[in-house]
Amino acid sequence: DGRLTFYPGNQTVDLPFINFMKRYGTVFLNAYTNSPICCPSRAAMWSGLFTHLTESWNNFKGLDPDYVTWMDLMEKHGYRTQKYGKLDYTSGHHSVSNRVEAWTRDVDFLLRQEGRPMVNLTGDRKHVRVMEADWRNTDKAVNWIKEEAINLTQPFVLYLGLNLPHPYPSPYAGENFGSSTFLTSPYWLEKVTYEAIKIPKWSSLSEMHPIDYYSSYTKNCTGEFTKQEVRNIRAFYYAMCAETDAMLGEIISALRDTGLLKKTVVIFTADHGELAMEHRQFYKMSMYEGSSHVPLLVMGPGVKAQQQVSNVVSLVDIYPTMLDIARIPIPQNLSGYSLIPLLRGKAENNMSRRGLRPLWVLSEFHGCNVNSSMYMLRTGKWKYIAYADGRSVLPQLFDLTADPDELTNVAIKFPVIAHSLDKLLRSIVNYPKVSSSVQEYNKRQFISWKQSLGQNYSNVIANLRWHQDWLKEPKKYENAIDKWL
Repeated sequence: DGRLTFYPGNQTVDLPFINFMKRYGTVFLNAYTNSPICCPSRAAMWSGLFTHLTESWNNFKGLDPDYVTWMDLMEKHGYRTQKYGKLDYTSGHHSVSNRVEAWTRDVDFLLRQEGRPMVNLTGDRKHVRVMEADWRNTDKAVNWIKEEAINLTQPFVLYLGLNLPHPYPSPYAGENFGSSTFLTSPYWLEKVTYEAIKIPKWSSLSEMHPIDYYSSYTKNCTGEFTKQEVRNIRAFYYAMCAETDAMLGEIISALRDTGLLKKTVVIFTADHGELAMEHRQFYKMSMYEGSSHVPLLVMGPGVKAQQQVSNVVSLVDIYPTMLDIARIPIPQNLSGYSLIPLLRGKAENNMSRRGLRPLWVLSEFHGCNVNSSMYMLRTGKWKYIAYADGRSVLPQLFDLTADPDELTNVAIKFPVIAHSLDKLLRSIVNYPKVSSSVQEYNKRQFISWKQSLGQNYSNVIANLRWHQDWLKEPKKYENAIDKWL
């Protein structure tokens, strides 16, 4: 959650290396994902293109495997490149459940797709390496810096993708279950200030926006939660962020120890945030700040120190920025703009090579846990969210200055603003048309998957992540799918 990198969010947990980057570099106060879920978000970051252009609709459908990323271009221009950890921007790396839930989101049924969010404390006060796979990848990256990067005559670009602070799969609910366990050790939990944890306000279920209700239900969050449960989920999430920060620290320390820190640009960001029980949801797949607002910190040569940038930016800006750093010509067709003028502390009214950066960012979502395509435009203090065809589901408008927790939809109160933002959104993306093509894609994909299973279809679909609900009335749910088809 990007809000943890600046005040007041950063009062809840100690993140020393994020703070180090703030002291010696620039923090972006309004950085957003272009799609709040792993694969589509990463597809946008690696391609520099909005989701409706990459057609990375869900966690199963990312970029084509032969897509030319900014790293490919840097390699072509003489950079030594290295990648470790989670990449997740090409298709096919997620479970069958994940894709079937995304394809069937237009079906008229409500089924829980996740385990109820819960916490789990492991080990003792000495247990530092909770997420072992991430630590192994961090060690590999550190060794690469100390053994390879230090001896290179050419420039290098190193990418490290961490899984944390992603919740862990819940083993109690079967192999196809979602990631619903927040796991940490006492060592990290001690870095969290419990008194500073804000308990989010919830609307009653009956007052919820219909899309929110669907998300809350499929994420198994409509039951009763005590304040203590909510506080714990949030605390464990912050503790997982502290562990992530320590891995960032390992990279910064390796660069410092090798004398490379002063001549290396370091960028820290994320594919999406975590709602951590805001709006009666956990996980992502939402345009609310907890899910769509990402961290973005940059330090290194030419980057202004102790700078906070309030311009809205998004992950598609990474592609042109990387090329700009490497002095590689930036292609004209990108959705993003180089962050270099902002990082150097130059006012944005200077004309950049590709004209002015727009005053808005776009995010969109077409995957599971949400029963409609959604499109978010953030500009100034406003956040506008449109759904589906723009008519069948009411839009949302939030004034983030007056209502930072996004509890009051003011679309009806400010119809002129809602209308002008909708017009701006339609000038960027013909969203009713995109929604419709996603619906067609979902049907096509589902039909071909169903045909591939033959006689086995009924058994397979009943035992996906929603099996606890589905198995109570399998015929009813199969009929709902038939009706949809």
